[in-house]
Amino acid sequence: MMGPDRLAPLPQWPEYGLSDDLLPTLEAWLAQGKQAALATLVSITGSSPRPLGSEMAISSSGDVQGYVSGGCVEAAVAAEALQCLNDHLPRLLDYGAGSPVLDIQLTCGGRISIFVRPIADLAAHVTALRKARTARQALALVTDLQTGMMQFTHTPPSSEEGETFVRLYTPPLRIVVAGGDPVTLALLKLAPQFNVETFLLRPLGPVLPPSMVAQDHYDRRRLEECLDELPLDEWTAVYTLTHDAHTDLEIASKALKSDAFCVGILGSRRKIASRLSALKASGIDATALKKLHLPAGMDINARNPMEIALSILSQVTAHRPA
Repeated sequence: MMGPDRLAPLPQWPEYGLSDDLLPTLEAWLAQGKQAALATLVSITGSSPRPLGSEMAISSSGDVQGYVSGGCVEAAVAAEALQCLNDHLPRLLDYGAGSPVLDIQLTCGGRISIFVRPIADLAAHVTALRKARTARQALALVTDLQTGMMQFTHTPPSSEEGETFVRLYTPPLRIVVAGGDPVTLALLKLAPQFNVETFLLRPLGPVLPPSMVAQDHYDRRRLEECLDELPLDEWTAVYTLTHDAHTDLEIASKALKSDAFCVGILGSRRKIASRLSALKASGIDATALKKLHLPAGMDINARNPMEIALSILSQVTAHRPA
């Protein structure tokens, strides 16, 4: 184990820990001809600032993306990963209370194990992840904790303690937003900062989308055409902010009958009863109505468009699939 005087240097400000999404970084490293190692939090005893399965990627030139603790062990993990890329051997790192690594302890008082291994075929690794993401399919990575060998599967087994670790990758959360007001624009602008993809509906709206939305994530066709092809799955939330009762109810009804996990309608509380009545009349049952949030957003005393957008994203985060 490296001592603290030989740890790989990391940036003074840990911007590498702002996103859990390693795929864009791995793709960039592949294009630059770099090799990469993957470090995964595979065991927690007591408290941990990061959830099980948290990952870091470390390149052969010492670049880092991701976070596996509260900043206590990242430099040590990066140093071990560089050694791993040199000797091509996986290693299980143990830190915290009772760990033999006495010079690195966790402020939370817990104990964590981090498995580090080289990504043998980086091109195949990123191709598999990108293909699943494009198809919006869940994909599991099964890692042998003895050999470090990794295999992707769409039918993940359970992790076997001490033998294998299964890390499930799900598509990024997506929010379908209907509207064209400042709250809509604020939500479209803020969502990507939370790694939430956006899709905008504005029936008969302007030819070009707002600057923060790609053309292929914008649908301006008539409402009935939009609804026929609305891309909804279990990782998608739908919020309708059109201020038009008919449009809001049509979109909410479509979303509530789909796999979308969260549905909201912007508006005043005095309209809740009439909207619920209309949705029930359209065939929405009590189970589906549990996904509905009236009015849209959590109560954070939001007043301006950005605050309302934050309240909606907070709601989406609170109800996202496990």
